[in-house]
Amino acid sequence: MIVDMSRPRPPFLQRETSRGKSFWYVRRGRGKRIRIRAEYGTDEFWKFYKDALSGITTGEIRRGAKSGTLQWLIDRYRETTAWHGLSRATRRQRENIFLQVVKSAGGEPIHAITKSVIVAGRDRRSKTPAQARNFLDTMRGLFAWAEESGHMKVNPALGIKNPPRPNNGGFPVWTEDDIQKYQTRWPIGTKERVWLDVLLYTGLRRGDAVKFGRQHVRDGIICINTEKTGTRVEIPMLSVLKKTLDAGPCADMAFICGASRKPLVKEAFGRI
Repeated sequence: MIVDMSRPRPPFLQRETSRGKSFWYVRRGRGKRIRIRAEYGTDEFWKFYKDALSGITTGEIRRGAKSGTLQWLIDRYRETTAWHGLSRATRRQRENIFLQVVKSAGGEPIHAITKSVIVAGRDRRSKTPAQARNFLDTMRGLFAWAEESGHMKVNPALGIKNPPRPNNGGFPVWTEDDIQKYQTRWPIGTKERVWLDVLLYTGLRRGDAVKFGRQHVRDGIICINTEKTGTRVEIPMLSVLKKTLDAGPCADMAFICGASRKPLVKEAFGRI
């Protein structure tokens, strides 16, 4: 395709040429550059471009997945009113789960995704119950739509129980409205926003969250040994969380800090 370069280029879109071929990338500020593997100007190209700008897609943007695979089903789901009817915060949380699922099973045919497969996915996340619940909520939404739309005859996520919540007499679970109100009150660039986004987009317990720092991030993956069990967990770093952490304020070796930019211990963090 001949690209008309006389027309204004959309923001954050970069073009490189090599041996007569054009390669297109999206990059916002100093963030990671994302390559778009689709023909310039096509509907697929602009869909990937918008996804990259939204901050809910990380890594390299790839061509459409093979029809009938789990990756293909997820791609179709992202185009629906069921998906866009979710709050932005919920979509970002679920994109984190989709990244993990596609990495491990994106090429699997959808008829191979059974209830036992989803139960196994839940149990692999049992060390972090919040991650396990987010995983199940994500799978329920995806497969409820897939069944309703006729892509699957049976919803394999139906009837799977959430992992039990710790019976610690703790605080009530926040609703999506609670999260939205907090984010409005504490915008990016405040320590309070760092506190929330670390907890929201990692699922880490309080004791692990206060120790989480730059030393635990490598190549876009959070790697940390949990305090309670000593288990090593790996969590993709979502671009929305990276944006918050880049803005800070943060301590030297921990992202969560107090007014003096000193790290907090979990007991103090729990009293705030």
